[in-house]
Amino acid sequence: MSNAANRNSWIVSANGHADFPLQNLPLGIFSPQGQAPRGGVAIGERILDLKVACEAGLFEGEAKTAAEAASGDNLNAFFALGGPARRALRAALSELLVEGSAAQERMKALGKALLPSMYDCQLHLPARVGDYTDFYVGIHHANNVGKLFRPDNPLLPNYKHVPIGYHGRASTVCVSGTPVRRPLGQTLPPGQEAPSFGPSKRLDYELELGIWIGQGNEMGEAIAIDAAGAHVAGFCLLNDWSARDVQAWEYQPLGPFLAKNFATTVSPWVVMPEALAPFRLAQPARPAGDPQPLPYLLDEQDQASGAFDIELEVLLLTAAMREQGQEPQRLALSNTRHMYWTVAQMVAHHSVGGCKLQPGDLFGSGTLSGPEPSQFGSLLESTFGGKQPLTLANGETRTFLEDGDEVILRARCRREGLPAIGFGECRGVLLPAR
Repeated sequence: MSNAANRNSWIVSANGHADFPLQNLPLGIFSPQGQAPRGGVAIGERILDLKVACEAGLFEGEAKTAAEAASGDNLNAFFALGGPARRALRAALSELLVEGSAAQERMKALGKALLPSMYDCQLHLPARVGDYTDFYVGIHHANNVGKLFRPDNPLLPNYKHVPIGYHGRASTVCVSGTPVRRPLGQTLPPGQEAPSFGPSKRLDYELELGIWIGQGNEMGEAIAIDAAGAHVAGFCLLNDWSARDVQAWEYQPLGPFLAKNFATTVSPWVVMPEALAPFRLAQPARPAGDPQPLPYLLDEQDQASGAFDIELEVLLLTAAMREQGQEPQRLALSNTRHMYWTVAQMVAHHSVGGCKLQPGDLFGSGTLSGPEPSQFGSLLESTFGGKQPLTLANGETRTFLEDGDEVILRARCRREGLPAIGFGECRGVLLPAR
């Protein structure tokens, strides 16, 4: 019912909104001017303040429990409640905000206290991130990067058997709008025998889907593939900033370290799985000759509806473009259809050895590039390792990011006959090294 195309909201700005119509209702943490952070719901150009809504008695039963859990300064307690409570809150919100709602006049009377303008509020990280894991499920990205180093054998033997990932740094996960400082590190310049230390010269972005974990599991107990979807609380956009020159020197033998731990930017709104239900689709069939996943990673229902049709976009706003009042330029348009492994497979594999997942843990999908250059989700791919600079519309060129560049990620779900829903923006401007 909450996804029905014919449902409009009495909040006029929600109707036809590019990201936040009534059919979306993502949750996040915000603070009105001069007030403490609290939970809210994006609806059009406004935010429904869950703290004020709870104090006004707008929720009952399980929806009330969920709203109270989501009204604090992080969503961890709400994530821990799981799917039934989340769906109860979503249904209640839809009924409160639908055109002709029985509570419409009562809610209007609360005015900006209940529904402040989004533009007057500060957005915060949605949850306390206990752990952050970045996967590598974008097969076109894996192929493209592999070709730069191993032209004849781009994919390592394990790639099609196991969802590859590494443990990232939770302390530097930051919300959209947080400036990112160019990192320092060791690099080995071409032709040199010894490394040097200084600012990264090959700073890059990565276009990713973020996955927020809801209910966790006990240490030593695996999450079965057919139950893995129930452990996902929602989705966001994620930019896995990467210092490619630092990465090239340090990654052997244990993988990414300083090249990835200086910043990871996420969008502030958590799009619930229920909002994405109309945009689910079958996982693309594996090419002939690819191995079938092992039984713990294979579920018929997950293969039938475990993938998503989410359009992903990267834009760049340089300092010169900003000074001249120009709009950001699109660098890539890709899609989550290019995930070789499903979200459920990522959850099942992460826990199969007994790893304890907890509410508020964050996964990154890995860079979700498509097969064409216009779909490449990183500059490493778009410039073919820095060998072919991109020329921007204003005449500037880029091999990797320069100080003052702002990277903007956007995502949107579209289906004929349904309102589009979006994720909001995930953006960060690059500051000079200290």
